[in-house]
Amino acid sequence: MDGLFYTLQTAQDTYFNVLVGILRYGAPVLAFILLLRCLKPLLTFRREPEIWAWLCLEDGTKLPITHWENVIGRSKRSDIVIDAPTVSRSHGVLTRYDDGSWTVTDSDSSNGVLVNGKKVKIWALDPKDVITIGGVNMRLEPISQKQEQKLAQLRTKGSSFFTSLLNLLILTVYQALCCLAYLMNGSQETAQSVLIGFAGIAVMEWLLLLFYVCIHRTSFEVETIAFFLCTMGMAAVAAVVPREAIKQLIAMALGVATFLLVGWSLRDLERAKKIRYLAGVAGVGFLLITLVFGKEYYGAKNWLEIGSFSLQPSELSKVCFVFMGASTMDRLMKKRNLILFIAYSVVLCGCLALMNDFGTALIFFCAFLVIAYLRSGSVGTVALAITALAFAGVVALRIAPHALRRFASWRHIWEMPLEGGYQQTRALMCMASGGLFGLGAGRGWMQYVFAADSDVVIATISEEWGLTIALFLIFAIIGLALFVVRAAAVGRSSFYTIGGCTAACIMLVQVMLNVLGTVDIVPLTGVTFPFLSNGGSSMICAWGLLAFIKATDTRQNASFAVRLHKTGGAVNE
Repeated sequence: MDGLFYTLQTAQDTYFNVLVGILRYGAPVLAFILLLRCLKPLLTFRREPEIWAWLCLEDGTKLPITHWENVIGRSKRSDIVIDAPTVSRSHGVLTRYDDGSWTVTDSDSSNGVLVNGKKVKIWALDPKDVITIGGVNMRLEPISQKQEQKLAQLRTKGSSFFTSLLNLLILTVYQALCCLAYLMNGSQETAQSVLIGFAGIAVMEWLLLLFYVCIHRTSFEVETIAFFLCTMGMAAVAAVVPREAIKQLIAMALGVATFLLVGWSLRDLERAKKIRYLAGVAGVGFLLITLVFGKEYYGAKNWLEIGSFSLQPSELSKVCFVFMGASTMDRLMKKRNLILFIAYSVVLCGCLALMNDFGTALIFFCAFLVIAYLRSGSVGTVALAITALAFAGVVALRIAPHALRRFASWRHIWEMPLEGGYQQTRALMCMASGGLFGLGAGRGWMQYVFAADSDVVIATISEEWGLTIALFLIFAIIGLALFVVRAAAVGRSSFYTIGGCTAACIMLVQVMLNVLGTVDIVPLTGVTFPFLSNGGSSMICAWGLLAFIKATDTRQNASFAVRLHKTGGAVNE
């Protein structure tokens, strides 16, 4: 009898070890296949220019209009170059609207813009109108609706429904393996929360794909990458605080709702321009409320408690900041608007400095640099801003002991492994013990380290799932950023281009600060990893930023931020 029991026990252990092996080595394979299938179309799509109209000069020359907003000027950086000494470097802006109408705007040029011999500041154009810029006469010839529909058909198409379906099937299998791994190694008390957490993500992603099918959108790569990151974030929650799995799932649902709401607002540029002012007020309001009513934790006053819920308003302000920074070309040409945005940025960063939230302030500043360069094109402006940051950083270290303590342990963590370097020394040891394929779900030691599911979450993933999966998570964010850079070259509007580039910058800087802070290359700032770190505010912010990245997608029927023709073609595609 004892022999039979021993045989059954041995068989059970063997079965368990085989299953653990499948989970350890199968997960990286599935993750690699999934990311390859998602990133390849995003990084290799054909970037053909779109012709929306022709600018016909008196000598018979026809210049193509390839954007919704086009700078006309003598400068070689202008979208439409007119090489005449009487033309200013940035003389005027041609703007296309959602209904197909066009306007011409004077950019405070020396000679002004004339329409039918009359000087104008902004004018709604008719095909018969004669535009005079620096003595050069021209006429706008928009493409017809049939040509517009044909243009949409010739452009690179987004991924097919079956491609998106297969990607989501792979992700669902991956999620099932993750859930099974934690159910096998977790306790019965938390099994239900973990099961609901992973199952909830799967249901959410399938519902979103179904919604896309209903609105005739089939490209789902950007969203699949986000859900993959959320899945590994749920894995970190299951390892460290499994009872919070449902709470994190609710945060993801709110994040997806924010993603759809921001995407809806971007469908109409005129509506987006109005919303940006509301967003600007909200961004400052969030921080002011936190300054007055916020609670201080670990030296930073950046949390707002509402009953049993806690909120980090500075995360929501990031989405508002992107809205305020994005702008259409006719407004970019006016220095007054850039000065107002600089003043707005100073107010936000000042509030964050008063809150001692220097990590978030650094993220805002990096985003400001991207916006300042895209809006002004001036390297000098960016260099001046960086110099100002260095000065402000020295002052902050003088007056903020919280920030100074962070720098005191930087690069000296092994000299104080039980004090300022506790988190990072444990994180490095756990990452080393995890190797390439990890110790297995729920088998790590990082769960006993403070903020293992947020500030140093990459160490938790690396220990339990291996360095391979951890690198895939980093490459996923880098891939999204590279996609935005490629799409920006053929962007329809500067509003989408600036918004997408800024959102990608915020995500990249957060990943750099989170990962490099964990391994002590830069000071540990407490910045979260987008989609991965546990936290409702961070999750909502990440999905809100993703909407700006999605809006830059110029492939046919790929972005829900673009309306469709009644005949099925894309209006703005």
